[in-house]
Amino acid sequence: MNKNKLFTTGWNDYELLDAGGNKKLERWGDIITIRPERQAYFRSGLPFEQWNQQAHLIFESTGKSSGQWKTKKGHDKITEWTIEYGQLTFLLAPTKFKHIGLFPEQKSNWDYLTELITPGDKMLNLFAYTGAASLVAKQCGADVTHVDSVKQLITWARKNMELSTLEDIRWVHEDALKFARREVKRGNTYNCVVMDPPAWGIGAKKEKWKIEDQLPQLIQMAYSLLEPNGTLILNTYSPRVDMKMIAKVVAPHFNYFTLQELWMQTKTGKSLFYGHLLRATKQSSSH
Repeated sequence: MNKNKLFTTGWNDYELLDAGGNKKLERWGDIITIRPERQAYFRSGLPFEQWNQQAHLIFESTGKSSGQWKTKKGHDKITEWTIEYGQLTFLLAPTKFKHIGLFPEQKSNWDYLTELITPGDKMLNLFAYTGAASLVAKQCGADVTHVDSVKQLITWARKNMELSTLEDIRWVHEDALKFARREVKRGNTYNCVVMDPPAWGIGAKKEKWKIEDQLPQLIQMAYSLLEPNGTLILNTYSPRVDMKMIAKVVAPHFNYFTLQELWMQTKTGKSLFYGHLLRATKQSSSH
């Protein structure tokens, strides 16, 4: 089992410019943002005055997990814009949860999917957000099922598909775990299952979601949904879930898996931690 750090990188339309003081400075195409980042507990490479001179959009927290974006003086109000990743186009927009529609550290998974997917493969994307992994897999010729419980995010993902001139992704507006459970009952299987579950959340019926409680079920479900030689890709962001815990949950199901810490380096040489990345293969027979 591989326990090293995996450093993901930016691309033409995305750069992690700097991080520190519990914030990060990022460039998305022509737009530069400042937003909170609890993993940036170290000193920033550049002074914040320099950050503020560069930024177009700054997120100001009003609560523990929400706030508002302020457009810097001298700039027109920014409501949405697009960036490219290869031949794909992503719509970005400031949200009250500090996100803007893309998790750029996932580039390492998009690149991996490009190598993994062969035309005709079936891919299930659970907790699929705005659909970057769905688009990458579709572009590679996969038959893609995209599941998210938030209707606005499915609408957003569909826009990304249309902007990228792709079609025929199957959209499922439902709780990811419930859908996965039903797929297991129906006997449906996939060549690849991608999961990017939130660390915590509140469900439609006010039920509490904590990744540390749900992880065993998620892993078991993914194993049941995979074809022999199928691959699971799972990201976790919760400080309550460490490598030891993930390995313990995964080992009874998967003989072969790699577990890595996901990192990205800023242009100023700082290293920022982005959680854990699991890639597991369901062997066709015991090895």
